[in-house]
Amino acid sequence: MLMYLYLSGYSLKEDVYGACPSAIRTNRMLTKTPSIVAQVFFLLSIVLVIALAVIQINQQKNLSPGPKYGIVLDAGSSRTTVYVYEWPAEKENDTGVVSQIFKCSVKGPGISSYENNPGALAKPFDDCLNKVKERIPIHLHKNTSAYLGATAGMRLLRLQNETAANGVLASIQNYFRAQPFEFRGAQIITGPEEGLYGWITANYLMGNFLERNLWRTWVHPYRKETMGALDLGGASTQISFIPEDFQDNPNSTLQVKLYGYDYNVYTHSFQCYGRDEAEKRLLALLLQKSRASSSVDNPCYPQNYETAFTMKYFCDSLCTQSLRPANYYPNQLVKFHGTGDPGLCQEMVSLLFNFTACRDRGECPFNGIHQPKVKGNFVAFSGFYYTINALNLSGHSSLADFNSSMWFFCSQSWVQLQFMLPKFEETYARSYCFSAHFIYYLLVYGYKFDAETWPQIHFQKEVGNSSIAWSLGYMLSLTNMIPAESKLIQLPLKPSLFAGLLLFFTTMALLCLIFLVYLCIVSCNQKNISHVEQVFTPE
Repeated sequence: MLMYLYLSGYSLKEDVYGACPSAIRTNRMLTKTPSIVAQVFFLLSIVLVIALAVIQINQQKNLSPGPKYGIVLDAGSSRTTVYVYEWPAEKENDTGVVSQIFKCSVKGPGISSYENNPGALAKPFDDCLNKVKERIPIHLHKNTSAYLGATAGMRLLRLQNETAANGVLASIQNYFRAQPFEFRGAQIITGPEEGLYGWITANYLMGNFLERNLWRTWVHPYRKETMGALDLGGASTQISFIPEDFQDNPNSTLQVKLYGYDYNVYTHSFQCYGRDEAEKRLLALLLQKSRASSSVDNPCYPQNYETAFTMKYFCDSLCTQSLRPANYYPNQLVKFHGTGDPGLCQEMVSLLFNFTACRDRGECPFNGIHQPKVKGNFVAFSGFYYTINALNLSGHSSLADFNSSMWFFCSQSWVQLQFMLPKFEETYARSYCFSAHFIYYLLVYGYKFDAETWPQIHFQKEVGNSSIAWSLGYMLSLTNMIPAESKLIQLPLKPSLFAGLLLFFTTMALLCLIFLVYLCIVSCNQKNISHVEQVFTPE
């Protein structure tokens, strides 16, 4: 029986497995090549999937959504200036990195001069606004905000005649309804706001808020001090700086947040101490002290210069009401004859300041106004700069140099001045001597600058291509309220193409993996058959 089984088994083996060794070898050869090919395609698919993902992530580009634009009209007491600003739409720490790209002076006087005919405002604006339309891409006109800020001239008009002031503002509103821009309103800004915005402008342009590092990104400057700002307009003057300790008088400080940092700024605006209004007060004072009412000597005018004004011109202002003569005739002409006397001019200018109101109180310069001790460097712009430039002085000089230049300038005759000034305009040329004495008294006896601190004042008109004016600071503050736009991402592959390639190579990798698993199973089965063969092989 055992022999039968053995013989039968042997016979079965011969019948079934007789050709197995060669068949197995052939099968192995057949499965080895597809296995290698499948492995290569599997690895290649994995590499391509990873490469596509890395390229799509690392090679993407952040595209700016483009610039945004803003328009600010600086409606001063003597003129209106239109500024166009540009900044990246994504912004930096909630505040735009703003640059001035265009400036245009509106022909004619300040808007407060149109109190009796506000409808006439439109025509002077047209020339500048048409140029603005050319500078801003037409498809962005409707998304460009425009603001008008009126300063001391309109502040005075509102105090004198609120109805007339509202009429002027309403006329401006009507004018901008016909413009393509998004007009955000015409408003009269306060004196402290004007001072604060001027301080923001000066420090922004000086790089005290932001600077580029080695990687060309914007960062906050390390341990950089801010500068004070001195602004001399036509109807008011402003001083703004960060005091040693703002908590001594918190009511005199304003807080502003820029680029993620808080600043507590002392600022004060002195109404009626602008250059134009101060000169009107001088003319009214000279008339008051003169024995004659029709011809008055003016020690601040150049020798041999003569001009005439109506009483209304210099006595109708709110700033000169207290100096108005008893026999006031608005249309009466008063002739002023220049004597070019610097000593007497300085004496008369000193009478424009009320130094007795402080009564020896500390930190009180004049008019009874609290002011902390001046600290650090200052930038003086607007009327300050133009006067220094007329005296042929550089951006910063010593107090002694300023004094000697002022006295020399004020001793010249009208004819000599015409050859001294680089740009001669009668309206300004006749008043530079007064302006110089006024600035001297304001800075030295008013703000308490002395021979040691005077060189810390830098007289400047602009930085780069941007004017130092309150309007830029106003725009910077407004960008805090303008929402930032997200950056646009440009991918190396279109999303649809990337998804298609990713799906294709992922599917190929899975199919190769399934095929390799199948080959692995077949290979295992072949090994089992080989093992059975060895068991039944006779010795």
